[in-house]
Amino acid sequence: METEKYRTKAMSGGIQSTALSPEVSKVLRSTYMLLGTTIAFSALMAGLSMAINAPYFGFWMTLIPYFFCLWMTEKNKNSSKGLFWVFALTGWLGFTLGPILNMYLAVKGAEPIMLALGSTALVFFASSAYVLTTRKNLSFMSGFLMVGLLVAFIAAIANMFLQIPLLSLTISSVFALLSAGIIMWQTSAIIHGGERNYISATVILFVMIYNLFSSLLQIFGIMGDD
Repeated sequence: METEKYRTKAMSGGIQSTALSPEVSKVLRSTYMLLGTTIAFSALMAGLSMAINAPYFGFWMTLIPYFFCLWMTEKNKNSSKGLFWVFALTGWLGFTLGPILNMYLAVKGAEPIMLALGSTALVFFASSAYVLTTRKNLSFMSGFLMVGLLVAFIAAIANMFLQIPLLSLTISSVFALLSAGIIMWQTSAIIHGGERNYISATVILFVMIYNLFSSLLQIFGIMGDD
C-alpha cells in the first residue's frame, strides 16, 4: 500500500517512470531499425549517383518527386506499401545528394563533407539520447517548430534570387537548429504515445537528418571560403 501511494504521488508530482511500455518499445525499435536501413540505402544511392556523375537536379526537380513520395508514404503508412515508398523517398534524396557531394569534392575537398557527417551523427545521437534519458514531453514545441520551418523554407526560396551569402549562412544555421529540435520532438512523441506509426516516425527523423547534414555541409563549406 505504501509503495502504491508513493508511486501515485510521484506520478502526480511530475516524476515520470523510466520504463517504456512494450508498445512504445516496439515502435521505437522498429523506427530505429527502419531508419538505419534507409540511411544505408540512401548512402548507397548517393554513391551510385556520384559514380555515374549524375547532374544536379535543381531545387524544384528535387522537391517535386520528394513531395510525391512523401504523400504516397503517408497515404500507405498503415500497409506494407508504405515501406516501398519510404525507400523510394530516401533513395531519391540520396541520389540527388550525389551531385552536390561531387561538387564539394571537386571544389573544397572532402573536409566539409566529413565534418558535416561527424557533426550530424553527434547531434542526432545527443538529441535522441537526451530525450530518451530525461523522458521529457516536448509536445509544446510543435507550433514553434512548424512555423520556424515554414519561415526558413520561404527565406531559402527568397535567397535563391537574392544570393546573399550571410543570409544563406543564417538560413542553414536555422535549419540545423530546427532539425535538431524536430529530432528531439519526434523522439518525445514516440515515447509519450503521440506517434504510434513507425513509418511516419522514420520519415520525419530521416528528413531531419538529411536537412541537418545538408545545412551543416553548407555551413562548413561557407566557413571554408576565403
